[in-house]
Amino acid sequence: MFEKKPSWLSPKVVKLWRIVRPLVVLAISAGLTYIVFATAYDYVLNRYINPVDVNDATPIEFVVNNNDSASSVATRLANAGGEERGLISNPTVFKVYVDFVGKADKLKVGTYILSRNMDITQIVDIICEGNPPKQTLMFTVQEGYTIKGILQSLERAEMVVDENAFLEMCNNADAFSKYDFISLVLEEEDVSKRDYLLEGYLFPDTYEIYVDALPETIINKMLVRFNEIFTDTYIARAQELGMTIDEIVTLASIIEREAKLEDDFKKVSAAFHNRLRAGQNLESCATMQYVLKVNKYIYTDEELATVSPYNTYKNPGLPIGPISNPGKMAIEAALYPNETYIEKDYRYFCNMDLPENEALIFAKTYEEHKKNIEKYSKYWS
Repeated sequence: MFEKKPSWLSPKVVKLWRIVRPLVVLAISAGLTYIVFATAYDYVLNRYINPVDVNDATPIEFVVNNNDSASSVATRLANAGGEERGLISNPTVFKVYVDFVGKADKLKVGTYILSRNMDITQIVDIICEGNPPKQTLMFTVQEGYTIKGILQSLERAEMVVDENAFLEMCNNADAFSKYDFISLVLEEEDVSKRDYLLEGYLFPDTYEIYVDALPETIINKMLVRFNEIFTDTYIARAQELGMTIDEIVTLASIIEREAKLEDDFKKVSAAFHNRLRAGQNLESCATMQYVLKVNKYIYTDEELATVSPYNTYKNPGLPIGPISNPGKMAIEAALYPNETYIEKDYRYFCNMDLPENEALIFAKTYEEHKKNIEKYSKYWS
């Protein structure tokens, strides 16, 4: 005996279902396809099209040269600012995008200021719009210049820079904490008492910059150069000495201001290392120059008593931070002091018959040092 079919399953209903069913299946398939497509689209958009970091507005200079292909531009965009800090997430997606929108052959030669908070569409639009060559200028920072001395170098190069903005930027922890050596400085005790956070780290060199470069762009160039100079070998040597990068840079900044001749750099370093090891104050006139903003060879007792975390006559050990921006020679001297002067425990030095002779004379004991001062101080006026 057969089971009776439901009354609603009439031939008309069956026929209607046969007609409607393909449409229902099509609608469901379309819906599923849309969901899959939308999910994939959102993934691609977020992963490859959107900005690599919406919070990073750091200006990055990018140059499109003659004969650059879309592929080469894409590769360099992915590596701009360092491989881990590229302007785009994926060069292939960039290439596919410019091909898709028909702009692969419209990327124009020029120099562009881009940032990681720009998405691919913005970057492509900027490069396709083009940018006429900008006027550049060269400026040189001498070893041992302070941050204010660097501003004077910019002025001599006829660079128009907002002085207050530049000085404020030199204390902007947020802007430069991305550099490991600056983030370590921020961990130092009483870092807020320093005159400038970046003093010591704006590496002396000759730079080419755009005439309208912002203070942050100029400073970034100099910090990048410091990072190139202070290699892993230097970091390992500092650790061997039981010193931090900041301590080495601080010591180097003093050596830079004390020594004039190449032969004296490592000798001065040895004298300071010996004093530090013995717990003896450094008593560096160079630090007094930084405190009082007056360059001279002899200071009064009152001046030497000036209260300042940079005063190495009053305070033991190194000053609170660098007193100048040292060059490579001074940094290497701080890391590799003269071994003979270390072993013989030289702790004192002074100038000789200035200005004819810029060499320093060294002494092991304070008595010897006093005799040298008596002999040569008449030349220091």
